[in-house]
Amino acid sequence: MTKIGYARVSTRDQNLARQLEQLKSAGVTKIFQEKISGKDADRPQLQKMLNYLRDDDEVIVVSLDRLGRNSKDLTDIIEKIRRRGATLNVLNLPSFAGIKDPNLRNLITNIIVELYKYIAQEERETIRERQRQGIEIAK
Repeated sequence: MTKIGYARVSTRDQNLARQLEQLKSAGVTKIFQEKISGKDADRPQLQKMLNYLRDDDEVIVVSLDRLGRNSKDLTDIIEKIRRRGATLNVLNLPSFAGIKDPNLRNLITNIIVELYKYIAQEERETIRERQRQGIEIAK
């Protein structure tokens, strides 16, 4: 089993150092990193990471929003990770490492990930609506 990290920031001006440090602290031995918007469907390092995965590998990210920008995108990426036989560990989500049964651990992790995906999507839509309202008021 290899611990594989993925780190992403949205612009060239942003710094990956914080994410890289957290991934290294989590025991990651292989890191894929890029400076590219999550809106960009063609993220070369993400694709390389997905192709690199093997059975029993663990993909580690600092937060879900580093993988994708919306629920559909996240669902697609998480499904690709699962199809490769790997698991996903999101550092800012609750950890269930103490649960010995891997099936139960994966089930609980999946439920939490789905909940966070929903919350993130709702938050993004709320932000968009507030922006739209602000623009209307400014006009």
